[in-house]
Amino acid sequence: MTSTPESRPPEALRIHREAMLPPGGDPRRMIIAFSGWMDGGDVSTGAVDHLLADLEAEHLAHIEPDDFYIQNFPASMEAAPLFRPHGKIENGIVKNLRPPSNHFYIHEPTNLVLFTGQEPNIHWRDYADCIFHVARHAEISTIWFVGSVGGMIPHTREPRLFSSMSAEALRPELESYGLRFTDYEGPVGLVTYMLNEAEARGFAMATVVAEIPAYVQGRNPRCIAAVLRKLSAILGFPVDLDGARAAISDWEKRINEAVAERDELAEHIKKLEADYDNEIFDTQMGDLKDWLEQQGIRVD
Repeated sequence: MTSTPESRPPEALRIHREAMLPPGGDPRRMIIAFSGWMDGGDVSTGAVDHLLADLEAEHLAHIEPDDFYIQNFPASMEAAPLFRPHGKIENGIVKNLRPPSNHFYIHEPTNLVLFTGQEPNIHWRDYADCIFHVARHAEISTIWFVGSVGGMIPHTREPRLFSSMSAEALRPELESYGLRFTDYEGPVGLVTYMLNEAEARGFAMATVVAEIPAYVQGRNPRCIAAVLRKLSAILGFPVDLDGARAAISDWEKRINEAVAERDELAEHIKKLEADYDNEIFDTQMGDLKDWLEQQGIRVD
């Protein structure tokens, strides 16, 4: 049978195994994560990494990185490392050189395909073609992105969870799980591009995005656990979060200790807690962020 352009893998894509659904099998879902944009608190990559550690998922495919990243972006010494690959040299010998990584995994018992990658700098359409092709190859019904945005939420509370969707038909289901809907105008990333493309490519797509505290840096285990619980409820697969509870407790304890040493920051957080508990959303995040910058505070 002659392959069509749509059936042929994109040049950058390497598929390692077949992924056909058995006859009468339940729909398969894909969960995707990107480092970089919308990965504050490691919520995006951390959630999928948790699933990969929890499930015995098999390697399905990967995207060759060469065409998608600007590795020598001219910038200051502070900004340039964001674009360059990571390397390790010991005693003058290169021991490791790690280019951007983009890999798909499949777990047949839960009908999940998991993808974790680094958001591309360029050629968004070609990169998205790779993801949509794997979705078609694995007979995916719905693509889910998990991620985060910074906001006015205290670290002592469960995060608000927001969603965007590729089609209005998805709204009732998302509403039934208590997700809020995103209102935003400004710079966007690959996820927004894919949401805009998904329906034309034959897929439903939605996001589960946690609002993370703007004043806390580093990995956020509470928000990672929150998006995993929500995905587990929506998609109907079990997720083991026993280990996450201890990580959340330790994380909150360390932040509380740091906050206790800064009276003015503690007052800001009490105000955030009151606004959050009373569903007040008109607090100006810029005021707090400006104050934190002036104080040189990094809470992690």
